[in-house]
Amino acid sequence: MVDAKGRSMKCLTFFLMLPEAVKKSKKAPKASRLPVCYDILALNQRMPGDTSSSNSTSSNKRAPANSCPGSNYQQNLNNNNTIQAGNWQGLYPTIRERNAVMFNNDLMADVHFVVGPQGGSQRLPGHKYVLAVGSSVFHAMFYGELAEDKDEIRIPDVEPCAFLTMLKYIYCDEIELAADTVLATLYAAKKYIVPHLARACVNFLETSLSAKNACVLLSQSCLFEEPELTQRCWEVIDAQAELALKSEGFCDIDYQTLQSILNRETLNAKEIVLFEAVLNWAEVECQRRELSANIENKRKVLGKALYQIRIPAMSLDDFANGAAQSGVLTLHETNDIFLWYTAAKKPDLEFVSRPRKGLAPQRCHRFQSCAYRSNQWRYRGRCDSIQFAVDRRVFVAGFGLYGSSCGAAEYSVTLELKRQGVLLGQNFTKFYSDGSSHTFPVWFDHPVQIEPDTFYTASVVLDGNELSYFGQEGLTEVQCGKVSFQFQCSSDSTNGTGVQGGQLPELIFYA
Repeated sequence: MVDAKGRSMKCLTFFLMLPEAVKKSKKAPKASRLPVCYDILALNQRMPGDTSSSNSTSSNKRAPANSCPGSNYQQNLNNNNTIQAGNWQGLYPTIRERNAVMFNNDLMADVHFVVGPQGGSQRLPGHKYVLAVGSSVFHAMFYGELAEDKDEIRIPDVEPCAFLTMLKYIYCDEIELAADTVLATLYAAKKYIVPHLARACVNFLETSLSAKNACVLLSQSCLFEEPELTQRCWEVIDAQAELALKSEGFCDIDYQTLQSILNRETLNAKEIVLFEAVLNWAEVECQRRELSANIENKRKVLGKALYQIRIPAMSLDDFANGAAQSGVLTLHETNDIFLWYTAAKKPDLEFVSRPRKGLAPQRCHRFQSCAYRSNQWRYRGRCDSIQFAVDRRVFVAGFGLYGSSCGAAEYSVTLELKRQGVLLGQNFTKFYSDGSSHTFPVWFDHPVQIEPDTFYTASVVLDGNELSYFGQEGLTEVQCGKVSFQFQCSSDSTNGTGVQGGQLPELIFYA
């Protein structure tokens, strides 16, 4: 049984563009402030080269510590004990190549490391001089004033694969990262003060950020004291809050991270979604503590975090049909919240009652003017499309569209967002046009993450009053705050929209 108060962190479920994840386990001692293990959780499919069963979701068993994910990755870290006798040095023209031969090689090794926990460790050879040149920690270990002359050093808190990845960087000046070992590698790089490798790990995590792993990485980035990664995580969580809260990884965050998310003013999420996500977290936390997942224990593991959910900020319908019937609230709490909604004299509540501010959407307008002419612009159910690219990560929440130029009208609209033909976001909705030349917003169900320096295709198909306003004097580049947008024509456009004129005048986004 794991005592939540005694833990400083836990090894979290981690998934980064891959079906494999890191499963929860016991935390490291509080003094270390760093994770000691990274277990693999099978989700949808297995990693290449992994023939183990995928039915491990409910198991706490660790993967063998000496097994690296993927056959290709394992091959790159194989032992080098294949050197032929004689002048092997003459085969390699540079010192870098000759030094690389010594990677994971028993030849001339003057120290060995037993890496990994007991029962899953791996014995790895090392060369003190090479290690000391690559790490100040190894230098102090082997050549410092308190150096101990040991032939074998035990390192139970580092995974063998992560240690080998670090050694390969030190010996070969090569960085090879895998999604389900990058956190363990970051831990090793931090522990042995190998800053360039640590930076590469952080960059890998930043480029792999998505709504499904942002909460887990938020927890880890705080633990590793990586403020830039923390900020990137918050950007994703704020903009795609509902997706992040519904992700499986949310249930694996630690209590402190849970509280920081609940305190966040800029979450773009309905409070009922947050409430349901917290109940899911409480159920999983009960399992981690080996408690029955009943109402009493859920409230126990949530503690003060329950009152950080802004239940009075929910709509009355969401409260009555959701939170009020969840069983988590006491009868007294439920009654007081109903009175808070309806009574002139409102009772005092322990819950925060003010709504979250959320994020303010920004608009990128790509036309300098708009116009209308008799018998022009007609929709007729054809596609209006444009391609765009940005210079930093943003989240497109919807489009601003022109409406009817012949008085008020209602339109049905299909909006899509694609990358290289792959559909990323789609919605079927309606909007009302009052006959003015203003733009009218239409939204995706969830904001779509847009990566920099890649062209995306925005498309709409409208059905309604045919004659519409249209844009003129289009710009190929628009600066919106810190974000630069570039536009180019799309081959998907069959209704005349292009860079210079047409429809899709605005992209609505969060940055």
